Amino acid sequence: MSREMPRVVYIEDEPEMIDLVKIILSRKHYEVIGASGGREGLDTVRRVSPDIILLDLMMPDIDGWEVYQQLKADEATRAIPVIVVTAKAQNIDKVLGLHIAKVDDYIAKPFTPKELLDSLEKILEKQA
Repeated sequence: MSREMPRVVYIEDEPEMIDLVKIILSRKHYEVIGASGGREGLDTVRRVSPDIILLDLMMPDIDGWEVYQQLKADEATRAIPVIVVTAKAQNIDKVLGLHIAKVDDYIAKPFTPKELLDSLEKILEKQA
């Protein structure tokens, strides 16, 4: 990571969730860029090359799994870690995400600020 503040793109269709995550992470010196939905998220990731992506699964335009597949299929975005942040919190969803799709982490909504920060820090340390 070349920047002092890790750059996070949060792809989420609920503006309130983006605002909440911005508040939590900005206090810990993260730069958070919100993207409203899958299409905007893909464009934003390609434009700003974040250090990490937070990705909601249930979105109206392109669902999170499709966004994830497109990110991993693109050589320019393939290596960016992805944390799924979703209300789809059943065990089968988590198993699919972590072990089959190979996302970097999976956080269920509602989550605590500590859960979010711990996940980000763990993944960014691996990247360093």
